[in-house]
Amino acid sequence: MSSTFSMDPGADQLAVRDWLHGFAADVIRPAAAEWDEREETPWPIIQEAAKLGIYSLDFYAQQYFDPSGVGIPIAMEELFWGDAGIGLAIVGTTLAAVAVLANGTDEQIGTWTPQMFGTPDDVKVAAFCSSEPDAGSDVGALRTRAVHDEAKDEWVLNGTKTWATNGGIAAVHVVVASVDPELGTRGHASFVVPPGTPGLSQGQKFKKHGIRASHTAEVVLDGVRVPGSCLLGGKEKLDERLARAREGVRRSGRGNAAMATFEASRPAVGAQAIGIARAAYEVALDYARTREQFGRPIIDNQGVAFQLADMRTRIDAARLLVWRASWMAVNNRPFEAAEGSMSKLYAGETAKFVTAQAMQILGGNGFTREYPVERMHRDSAIYSIFEGTSEIQRLVIARAISGMPIR
Repeated sequence: MSSTFSMDPGADQLAVRDWLHGFAADVIRPAAAEWDEREETPWPIIQEAAKLGIYSLDFYAQQYFDPSGVGIPIAMEELFWGDAGIGLAIVGTTLAAVAVLANGTDEQIGTWTPQMFGTPDDVKVAAFCSSEPDAGSDVGALRTRAVHDEAKDEWVLNGTKTWATNGGIAAVHVVVASVDPELGTRGHASFVVPPGTPGLSQGQKFKKHGIRASHTAEVVLDGVRVPGSCLLGGKEKLDERLARAREGVRRSGRGNAAMATFEASRPAVGAQAIGIARAAYEVALDYARTREQFGRPIIDNQGVAFQLADMRTRIDAARLLVWRASWMAVNNRPFEAAEGSMSKLYAGETAKFVTAQAMQILGGNGFTREYPVERMHRDSAIYSIFEGTSEIQRLVIARAISGMPIR
């Protein structure tokens, strides 16, 4: 593991960055407007990414375990620089994979994560199902139940999940359910629902404001039965955790199945937002250099130039926070001040700010679909909402720095 934080990527990281940038520029960007309009999963592009080795367990594992800590942030930034909707269609599976990595045994990791991606000739996707119609930010309100059938050593799942990326079209679903409602979030566990399991179906598919090439839907669980081996972490570990919870032993947030997943993924989500922001900034900068009003390029006006200066400053600051959190995670440094939440909060807010400024610089053109900043602005809006709203991130940070149970 690297012991020194560095903003200077090595040759390997730079090679990956350039490779992904080429794919984003040549394959993703030319198709972005089409798939945004179609609001469909871009299977041909996912398959192309799979054939090149970009959409694969091996690729993401290599980036995840890169000792520099910046492998995943670099990958996310470049893909989402291409387009956020297609980018999320390509990387959405990784959230389910992270859930298995964060909560599963070595055997479960080896069994299920390869099935989430499939093969280049038979591409699959996976879904992580946590949110519910009445349980978004309030994870403790989760109603999906998992009941153990001891006679058959099976778990029976019932409930409805919502806002699930790849929900219903996934080969593998990872579902967070309550096994002991009286314990609140400490009574939750994660379960793998294998391909073709009876009782799991897709509910409503959402028509969204942004990231429209990424499939988002409800997942309905009606008497879904999964083997005991599908409980992530295993029954013995769950029983021990529940016993400690019932005895009132306090544990960290990582004891919660959903929170462990989100904690691990927040810097990566921040990197996605940076990719969107950087793309919008570059469009605005180029436009300001070439667009003339009153006989000169509009960048000659301080009002425009200062906007661009603020945009670039915030992008670079957000990247610093994301890379720091990613390096800390890889090197097992605790997020004592909620650095992971800081990175996601600031990057998400930056994406919204920068894309709005880009639209303003482009004026009327920025409001049309002839220019990509309109789509980027729509895509950015979700980054202060999903995987923990900005308000929830501030709550997490405030609790961490104060040591108080702020509500």
